[in-house]
Amino acid sequence: MKLSVSAWCLQKKLYSKEMDILDFIKYCHDNGVQSVELLDCFFNDNIDESIKLLKELHMEVSSYSIGNDFVHKDEAARDKELEYVISSIDTAVKLNTKLLRVFSGNPKDGISYEEGKSWILECFKKASKHAEEKGIVMVLENHGFFAGKSSQVKEIIEKVNSTSLRANTDVGNFMLVEENPLEAVKNLKDYIGFVHFKDFKDVGCEPSVYSSVSGKHFQGMALGNGDVPLKAVVDLLYDFGYDGYLSIEYEGIEEPVLGTTESIKFAKSIIR
Repeated sequence: MKLSVSAWCLQKKLYSKEMDILDFIKYCHDNGVQSVELLDCFFNDNIDESIKLLKELHMEVSSYSIGNDFVHKDEAARDKELEYVISSIDTAVKLNTKLLRVFSGNPKDGISYEEGKSWILECFKKASKHAEEKGIVMVLENHGFFAGKSSQVKEIIEKVNSTSLRANTDVGNFMLVEENPLEAVKNLKDYIGFVHFKDFKDVGCEPSVYSSVSGKHFQGMALGNGDVPLKAVVDLLYDFGYDGYLSIEYEGIEEPVLGTTESIKFAKSIIR
């Protein structure tokens, strides 16, 4: 397995402009991580600069990750989202990565689960044709109402029925739908194309950033400090023969550089 760090770890510094994506790439290099997950929301006009820096540092992009939403009643809005995914496939090619992290969609008033799911399937079937042509694999994250559980992700992948759609298995997000991360990984073992390595801790009644489907309170933590059985997950992935990326996605409340650096050290300690 190869270790990666997602730019989302340093979102606070990137959104505030205290750092830019070039600083993030240098930070990963300085901490002995040669693969980075880059997000659309942090690119301005510096994609070419990023590509140049990555080449200079002999680094690679593990995944290009975007925020798309296929759940819209308006067909024109769905088409716009589909066009964005297709153009992002081309951006992934430009970044010399084979993976594009994607979402399904967000719930909206007046749209049923089955209706929303039908649009998600329709759009992924269309996008998969372009992805196949370009040699890109879209990796669907377990995130939100339509694809939060492993069974939902699995159903979408199987119904789209394309080698260009696989799972981005976010081991922390399973806690928010109250699914055992180990059981979820087992359920998706034939479809895992990318892994978000994240830790959450149940903080009881304390104020928190994240709530589960039943209202439990969770806080993001540096890897190894929460409730996600990360070592067991890694061992299980090895057993399945997974040799892709573990991409750290730190979402804690402590200083982001410190939390991410601690997470890198922990991840390195459990990768064989």
